[in-house]
Amino acid sequence: MPKLLAIFAHPDDESFGPGGTLARYAAEGVRVHYLCATRGEAGTVDAAHLNGYRDVGELRTAELMCAARELGLAEVQFLGFRDSGMHGAAPDCLAQMPTEVVAARIAEHLMRVQPEVVITHDPFGGYGHPDHIAVHKAVLHAFSMCYGVKWRVLPNGQVLAQNAIAHAPALHFFVIPKRWMKLGVWLLRLSGQDPRRFGRNKDIDLVRIASWEIPVTARVDVRRYLRIKQRAAACHASQLPLGRQSWIARWLFRRGNGVEHFSRAYPAPSPGEALAHTLFSN
Repeated sequence: MPKLLAIFAHPDDESFGPGGTLARYAAEGVRVHYLCATRGEAGTVDAAHLNGYRDVGELRTAELMCAARELGLAEVQFLGFRDSGMHGAAPDCLAQMPTEVVAARIAEHLMRVQPEVVITHDPFGGYGHPDHIAVHKAVLHAFSMCYGVKWRVLPNGQVLAQNAIAHAPALHFFVIPKRWMKLGVWLLRLSGQDPRRFGRNKDIDLVRIASWEIPVTARVDVRRYLRIKQRAAACHASQLPLGRQSWIARWLFRRGNGVEHFSRAYPAPSPGEALAHTLFSN
């Protein structure tokens, strides 16, 4: 049975991110594992959601387990680091951990699961979250530790593998195409809103995010699994996704809901390589 290992920073990254892809592969017989670096302790949570839970971490863990059941995940494991929040200043948080320490824990799971495919955050952490970037860097380092992969960082921030000593799984970054985001920035400005202060806590700079271009190498059709993805996202009730905050954000999210996009870092894509429609080798 083929195996896929998704490695992300927080509970909800799997559902608000490539949830359709995870659901699709789980339904097609792939054993989908989720490795979550933190329990989302720094997430903003309304007090009403904490009824019956000791703290935010316990609540968000329960939400992730609910989402995992909806998506059909075979396993959820935690790396045990502390959520950093958007500022990442606490000395014991994930963003402050040495990359090699985080990578060593990831390497243990790579060796245990032996996946054919790994999915993680892109080099910019999606929207610049320090934990997302920390996980991205640690996954690259774990690939070097486990498989001898050497990495090349291009001027635009794209990361590509140069070689590997041992057989390594395919590594894909989940990415959000920027064309719709750029249009959203224009619409926000047109409606008198500040795209540099977006999100529930006004700490997301959409202008900056829209400038981060990462080539898309695969587009996965998930239209048949949208209801599953929506149910999984609904499990994370304490985390208000961007798609519910304004009509512009809802419109942007709907535009890309049926297809999820990825950029393959290993093996490095060949020049002129055709766009793939699967993350597994054909």
